[in-house]
This record gives sequence, C-alpha cells and structure tokens, in this order.
Amino acid sequence: MENFSPSCERNKQVIWQQLDALLKQQATIFEIGSLSGQHALHFTRQRDDIVWHCSDIEENLQPLIHNISTYGINNVALPKVLDLTNTDSWQHGEFDYLFSANTLHIVSKPLVENFFKAAEVLVKQDGQLLIYGPFKYQGNYTSDSNAEFQQWLLERDPKSGIRDFEWIEGLAHSAGFALSQDIAMPANNQLLVFRRDSCK
Repeated sequence: MENFSPSCERNKQVIWQQLDALLKQQATIFEIGSLSGQHALHFTRQRDDIVWHCSDIEENLQPLIHNISTYGINNVALPKVLDLTNTDSWQHGEFDYLFSANTLHIVSKPLVENFFKAAEVLVKQDGQLLIYGPFKYQGNYTSDSNAEFQQWLLERDPKSGIRDFEWIEGLAHSAGFALSQDIAMPANNQLLVFRRDSCK
C-alpha cells in the first residue's frame, strides 16, 4: 500500500466504533485528507450501505487512486483532488457527512479556516462534520505526550500545530455548524461532531 500510515492502522477501528453509531443508513461521506485511504477502505468494509468519497492534494492523488483501485470495494468512489489552497478544486456537492482525521494540526491556520469554508459547500443542510485529532482546551494540552507532539510538529513545520478547541468551535459556528458531541478517544485524541446549525 502506498503512503501507508501506521497511525491510521492503529486508530481506524476505534474511530469506526464511534462512526458506526453516528452514520445513518445510506449515508454519503466526503473525506478531506485521505492520504493512503486506509480509513475509507476499513470503514466501507464494515458497512456496505455507505458511500465514501476520498480526496487529497494533487501530489497524493495517484497513490490514493492506486490504493482505492487495488483494495477498495464498490462503495468507495474514485478519489478526487481537494486542495485547501485552491477554491477551484473544492467539491460542490451535498454530502451527509464531512470527515477528516489528523489534518487540522498538519495544515497552516489559514488552511484550517479554508477547511471550514469548504465544509459550508460540501455538507447538506441536515448534515454533520466529523473531525478526529488532538486539540488543546483553554490553551492547555490534554497530555504531556501531546505537548511533546506539538514541539515535534513545530520543528517539522512552524505553520502546523495542535489547534485550540475554542478556535475550532468558533470557525465551525461561523460556517454554520454547532457542536453536538466532543468524544474522548484513545491516545489523547478527540472526535468532534458538529451538526448544521438550524439557526444559521
């Protein structure tokens, strides 16, 4: 498998245990930052009623297409380019869910903002936004290991970093989403569930 991710392999089942309860029947899901497609491949094998749409930046697309074509089944759509720096690449559709795992601490703050702008055009009026990863709360890390991870991220790319939950919630609210659940996950991660805000 190209671009194989050990972290995806470790967390795919614990994420699925939560998603299985959240995803309605016959759901369509769009994923931003699929990379290897390991999550999509695992999740779609658990439920044949869902349809998963993968996406990533141009440089990761061909490896992703290879993995989906080689290991995927009928309910994984052909991956598409979605580059948060280029609004012309954003998919304009109505999906039941937008999912992303371990992306918001990798991309820069302006691209985090663009992520939520993209969510506005991707998700149905009654849809949900599902975000997995580490977050800070009131400026505090949830563990010493996350604080150490932050230092590693900043050394790798000063524009990256574990994001403040309050900032993320504010961006989601501005994009028309309201927090529904904040689920604590293993390895000091969270699964944030946002629903379309009917008041927007």
